[in-house]
Amino acid sequence: MSHDLTAVKPYGDAMNDGWVQTSFTLPVKGGDEAKEAAKQLLLKMGLEDPLVVCMKDLGLEFTFFVVYGKCRHTVDMTKIHVPKARIQPMDMEQINQYIRHNIGKKVVAVGACVGTDAHTMGLDAIMDMKGFHGNYGLERYSEMITFNMGSQVPPEALVARAIQENADAVLVSQVVTEKQQHLPVMTRVVELLEAEGYRDRVVLICGGPRISHELAIEIGYDAGFGPGTVASDVGAFIVQEMVRRGLRAR
Repeated sequence: MSHDLTAVKPYGDAMNDGWVQTSFTLPVKGGDEAKEAAKQLLLKMGLEDPLVVCMKDLGLEFTFFVVYGKCRHTVDMTKIHVPKARIQPMDMEQINQYIRHNIGKKVVAVGACVGTDAHTMGLDAIMDMKGFHGNYGLERYSEMITFNMGSQVPPEALVARAIQENADAVLVSQVVTEKQQHLPVMTRVVELLEAEGYRDRVVLICGGPRISHELAIEIGYDAGFGPGTVASDVGAFIVQEMVRRGLRAR
């Protein structure tokens, strides 16, 4: 099926009908006036034919809504460019072979959730043997040595361990909040690596649910990975970046 990529609209029941479903909570008591307020809010959001399909009283004069509306706006997909990490996709065995043929030593990776972050699910999915979605973690790769330091690791401890293990790659996992309060701890890792004279010797990667490659580059990392990333994506980037920068056996 082909359609006009210069004027893309949401698809509800038919092409270009523009129907959108969304939800929100208003700090008001439920009732006819609250439903009307939700409709007026949708109109101000640019959604036509507003329809409230669910209104639930949350107590304490808060009400939750599920609503429909028609979006009249379009986007031109042909003019969108999203920065992404340069990766030639490879599976685990291809990465192992690539390391043997192009790097000539086992690749050492050290990772942690830094600062106060205790959310290790993403880091574990990338580094631990079981991996994620049938894609084994880096720990399972025969040509890699990995150290998962877990959660709430100070940046100083991560950098010290990376230097101690003569790491080729440092992986930082972080849940960046809506107010981006966790960015300073990520930039602290960069600053420490630079202060130790180790930044140019290592592939520095960050990942998390709100992290994009563009953000990662802005704060001094080599790549950033978001939701849906699997270990082979990260592994392929590490080894290919090592070769691009001449980070071979030392």
